[in-house]
Amino acid sequence: MNITLAKTAGFCFGVNRAVDMALKYAKTSKKVCTLGPIIHNENVVNDLKEKGVDVAHSVDDLSGDELVIIRSHGVAPSVLRQAEQKGVEIVDATCPYVAKIHKIVSGITPVLIAGDKNHEEVKGIMGHAGGDVFVFQSEEELVDLTRNHPEICQNDLIVVSQTTFNRAIFEKCIIFLKKVCTKAKVFDTICKATAQRQDEARALAKSNDAMVVIGSKTSSNTAKLFDICSKECKTYFVTSAQEIDRAWFKDVKNVGVVAGASTPAFIIKEVIKTMSNENTEEKVLSAEITDDMSFEEALEASLSRFNTDQKVKGVVLAVTPTEIQVDIGRKQTGYVPADEYSTDNVDLQKEVKVGDELDLVIMKVNDVEGTVMLSKKRFDRSANWSKIQEALDSGEVLEGTVKEVIKGGMIIKAFGYDIFVPASQASVRRNADLSVYVGKEVPFKIIEIRRRRNIIGSCKAMLKEQEDAAAAKIWENIAVGDKFMGTVKSLTGFGAFVDIGGVDGMVHISELSWQRIKHPSEVVKVGDTIEVYVKALDTEKKKISLGYKKADENPWTIFLNNYNIGDTVNVEIANIVDYGAFAHICAGVDGLIHISQISYDRIEKPQDVLSTGQKVDVKITDIDLDKKRVSLSIKALIDPPKKEEVAEEVVANTESGEIAPEILAQAEEQAQEPAKVEEPAAEAPTEEAAPVEEAAAAVPATEETAE
Repeated sequence: MNITLAKTAGFCFGVNRAVDMALKYAKTSKKVCTLGPIIHNENVVNDLKEKGVDVAHSVDDLSGDELVIIRSHGVAPSVLRQAEQKGVEIVDATCPYVAKIHKIVSGITPVLIAGDKNHEEVKGIMGHAGGDVFVFQSEEELVDLTRNHPEICQNDLIVVSQTTFNRAIFEKCIIFLKKVCTKAKVFDTICKATAQRQDEARALAKSNDAMVVIGSKTSSNTAKLFDICSKECKTYFVTSAQEIDRAWFKDVKNVGVVAGASTPAFIIKEVIKTMSNENTEEKVLSAEITDDMSFEEALEASLSRFNTDQKVKGVVLAVTPTEIQVDIGRKQTGYVPADEYSTDNVDLQKEVKVGDELDLVIMKVNDVEGTVMLSKKRFDRSANWSKIQEALDSGEVLEGTVKEVIKGGMIIKAFGYDIFVPASQASVRRNADLSVYVGKEVPFKIIEIRRRRNIIGSCKAMLKEQEDAAAAKIWENIAVGDKFMGTVKSLTGFGAFVDIGGVDGMVHISELSWQRIKHPSEVVKVGDTIEVYVKALDTEKKKISLGYKKADENPWTIFLNNYNIGDTVNVEIANIVDYGAFAHICAGVDGLIHISQISYDRIEKPQDVLSTGQKVDVKITDIDLDKKRVSLSIKALIDPPKKEEVAEEVVANTESGEIAPEILAQAEEQAQEPAKVEEPAAEAPTEEAAPVEEAAAAVPATEETAE
């Protein structure tokens, strides 16, 4: 009799992960239990119990001092909240594929679930949905459901399935559903491993005379395997070797064997041994089996693939610069080439020593030479692939080294894989220079896994979380007057936006310089690191006004420290207007020479005496700090004309009819004393002004402001 063992038989990824977690915590000193049986297999549950992992059938059974493992089926959020209220420590072993369904249905209504409403996985999914939930197990039930609830077909709805649901039935249901519910959004959430297991079971059942299905009678996925096989040939459902009756196979030539996702390897091995008889011609059909093997050797070879997916442990026997020789418990000699040890270039003789135990993957068996080529690099990649898949579902932050920058993004090397990070996901800032990251360790998240194991990552998502946390911390403590070293993010016509560590503030153009500028780029550029201080806060709108110019750089402070009323200063004529001339005293400060202070002679226009760019000596006659004005006089530095000259001029003018005698006395008085200057009131600026308070503090008195 030929016995063909399915390649996919035994623990699936989710179950294996949950059992490994239970075994891990069983080795600690903590009181450990699972919330319900960790998998639907009594043998595994009993074995864990012997190792110290008990079963709590409900939250009410918890005392509060346990470490509770949530089984692979997952639970509703309400169950987690109840457990947390008990004060227990929770370890979530929910299968990542089940957790993905939780995310799909979270807060959504209505939801249709293809599955068994009494199954723990379905109960957990129902608990995550946001409202109306309907469960069906067959096309007939779905038809009745849509008839009894026609309203669900008139609106948007989500359709998911239990991870172990029968794929053939699900596909029939979806064909019907799309006819009556045009707005249905269908998610194929049947576990890929489950679908593969079902397909292989169907193929084996069609090509064999009988089938044996191994697993617990309470296991949903095992029950579906039995249903699939039963439709093709005579099928027997057993939970252990004790249930095997060799009379079943009296006239049977070919038998197929499949096992549920919760069936441990040792049970499958016992069942196959019981089915077989070494005195007959039974043979286990599988890879890596040679004609000279005994039945026991053939079975071990078959199960070695099934148990570990071609993964073995090897003990190092010798190390050379080019390879590692290992003992893997077989008659063949095992060896690991240098390029199959690690993705990095390492010195094998420094990295590995005799006696080390290595996790390896069989790559090639050469029965003629009696060798087995193995790979540690591929084992690591396979193990790390599970980590990457889990990280995708959990959102865990990982770390890797930026390998290179390419067109459209950058490549991060992590866990033996190249993770592509698009430019839009590589930085919070647009058009950032990614080359600064090359060779550096960076945190990232897995956001998508495409076909052929193309992994897409994001640093932006993680950086955004960091910035949000930093922003929250800043808003908790920030106050007016606080100083920060910030980075200029962007420039606009009215100011510069500065990142002060997760929060952006704005420096108004009037706060960038004491001089009048037309654009912020005259003072700062994007990427500059500058010191700023908080001028004002709006906590409700989350806005911050920042200052940049320093008080000790205020032109008026410098002016007052260096000039006083009565000082003689050499100035340059900056602008000429009808009522006088503005002269540049020092950086940022101009003064006005009123037309009456240019000369003792009568002047029709200042341009008749002065010109732009001309340098003249003046006397500071007045400083009005409040109005930011300085009065200057050329006339004050010139000796006044003699009294006789004034009189002669007045008489001459009187005789010509230009000046009446009654103003002679006034003219003589003016010849002796300088006239008082009445400066014209400042006209409104023609350009758009900054807010009054800012303008008053920021704009120095020049010819434009005096106008």
